[in-house]
Order: sequence, then structure tokens, then C-alpha cells
Amino acid sequence: MWSEYFLFLMKSVTFLIVAGVLIGMMARLSKTGGGASGKGKLEITSLNKALDAVKNKMQHEVLNKHQVKKLHKDQKAAEKEKHKAEKHAEPASKCFSIRFKGDIQASQVTNLRQEITAILTVANPGDEVVVAIESPGGAVSGYGLAATQLTRLKDAGLTVTACVDKVAASGGYMMACVADKIIAAPFSIIGSIGVISQVPNIHRMLKRVDIDVDVITAGKHKAPLTLLGENTDEGREKHKQDLTAIHDRFKSLVKLHREQLEMSEVSEGDFWLASDALELQLVDEIGTSDSYLFNLTQNADVFRVQWVPHKSVEERIKGMSSALLTSFENFLSKIRLP
Repeated sequence: MWSEYFLFLMKSVTFLIVAGVLIGMMARLSKTGGGASGKGKLEITSLNKALDAVKNKMQHEVLNKHQVKKLHKDQKAAEKEKHKAEKHAEPASKCFSIRFKGDIQASQVTNLRQEITAILTVANPGDEVVVAIESPGGAVSGYGLAATQLTRLKDAGLTVTACVDKVAASGGYMMACVADKIIAAPFSIIGSIGVISQVPNIHRMLKRVDIDVDVITAGKHKAPLTLLGENTDEGREKHKQDLTAIHDRFKSLVKLHREQLEMSEVSEGDFWLASDALELQLVDEIGTSDSYLFNLTQNADVFRVQWVPHKSVEERIKGMSSALLTSFENFLSKIRLP
């Protein structure tokens, strides 16, 4: 009896505490704007320093005390020599790393534009930008904008390298083809230079239950295909013409940036593994983004640039309340009752 009462009491206290915290957070967030849309922060990480930290930790684990002591001595001497050399040497070349993981709407283009703008404020002509792309494609308007954002880098005289570890198909390849060089992992999926549209239609089903839908347009070609109205062969043909026009623009963009391609061989919507895409010249090298960036750090200063948007009030409250509840549940689970 007492154990059950104690558990009930603890759960009640937990509820009251969480409710109080949430009310406090809501009041505070309402005053600060709660992370309004379009706001965020820029995170910049030196990959050189990050790798040095990893290397240092590994050395401390795998070496004995005498080896570590000697290593520290050698590192201090090397640092002194490095500082002396840096006074008279030319600045090391800079490289910037950004990532794009695309959904069907290419919604991450909001972050991409912020990252590219930040890079352009400090980059010099000849510097390199490595873009790791992972996307199976999506809306042509979103991916068209993402590809255009990458051209801003080339217009500024920067070298753009696209790395594909998993997939750059359709809109993903639309982005990748803008780069000066495309590096892809052996089993990544490349290509799919085509356009698709799927429009469900439930007109016949509605007709069976005596429901009429009037589709009224101003303009002959305003809505060639609809969800509820009766579609016609003329409307289907117009929709196909629209898709063909988009496909032609897609092919023109690819050909503009990769003149070596035989478009008739690669522009029918097919996709390939990167090892086969290399033979078709859809990519330039086989490799991973990890190995490419690692090699760059040997001779250049490499910086990871990431725009992190502020979360909405709802997202922040949901995340914090979930964490609080989990913590209290873990606490209760550890209590041992007689």
C-alpha cells in the first residue's frame, strides 16, 4: 500500500514540476520571440584542429608514458619551427566544407544559402568549397534554386567539388553537375536525369456516388490535370509538354557544366552506380567525402561551415519536456521500495 502511494506521489510531483517548467519556458520564449523563422546561428569548425584533437587522444591511448613524453617534446619543437616558418610563408590555402541532405522540397536550401553567403564573405578566388550532397531529388523549383546557389561560388572564382557518398539522383545530380569535379563513393547512386509527375484522379469514384465537382479556370491551360475533375487527353498531352520543357532545361543545365557527356546516353531517367557512372563521365573520381577532406587537411586549412536554424517554440518545448520526462522516469525506475 505505502509503496503504491509513494509511486503515485512521485508521479504527481513529476507532473507538477514538468508543468511548471513548461509554463516558465513558454513565458520566456514568448518574450524572446521563440526563435523566429529565418533566424539561426552559424557554426564554424576547423577540421584540422578537430583531427589534431582526435590524433592526440589516440596517441595518449595507444602509446606508453615514455613515448607520450617524447611525443610532447617533439610536438613543442615542431610548433616552434612552424611558427617561425609561418612568419615568412604564404598563408595556407583555405577550403570550406558544407553538407546538403535533401528532401523532396529541397528545404535545406534555406540553410545552404546562408552557408554560401558566409563563405563568400571571407573566401578568395582559388579557394575550394567541398559540397557533400545526399539527395534522391524532388521539386524542380527547390533543386533548381539549390543548384543556382552553388553557381554563386563558381561566379566568385571558387573551385567547387561535389562529393556523393550515397545518392545524387535527379535534383541531387542537378546540384552535383554544377561542380567543377564530382567525387562519388563506389556504390552511390548517380544520374536519373529525368522528370516525373504523378497526379491521382478520383473523378470516376465521385461519379459513382453522384458527386459532381466543377473545375473552373480562367486560361485554357491553367489546370490541364486535376484531382477531382475529369481529365482529358488534351490535358494529359499539355502536361506532358510541360514536363518535356522542364526535362529539356534540365539537360541543358547538365550539358552546360559537363560538356563531355553524351546526353543521349544519360538523359532518359536511368541511374547508375558510381563505378559505372565514371565510365559515362557522369562523375570524375571514385572516393568518399571523408577521404577527400582528410587529404585536404594535409595541405590546407579546412573549415566546416553549418547554418543551424533556431527551433520553433513548439519544437523546443516538445524536446525539453520529453527530456525532462525521460529523466524523471529514469529516476523513478532506480528507486527500490521495500
